[in-house]
Amino acid sequence: MLRKYITDPSHVLPAQPITLTEDLTYEEEPVQILDRREQVLRSKIIPLVKVLWRNHLFEEATWEPEDQMRQQYPHLFFLTGRTEPSSEEDTDRQQG
Repeated sequence: MLRKYITDPSHVLPAQPITLTEDLTYEEEPVQILDRREQVLRSKIIPLVKVLWRNHLFEEATWEPEDQMRQQYPHLFFLTGRTEPSSEEDTDRQQG
């Protein structure tokens, strides 16, 4: 049987302010790298990282190309303890 809800101020979550741009969009901010994997294509291997975004649940984490994330958010890679370049970058240096 259902009961009437009794309000409790501790149930209210504080809202974090979001900065909107002129076109009413906002920039997603990555919080943490959760996992790594490699996408194998016919002629190359693409390193991917699973990124947890601010204001999203773990289930909503997305796989992003490691090189793009490394360029845009280098601080995330210092947090995970892995600061060396990926194996694809090493291969490029050896060939170049």
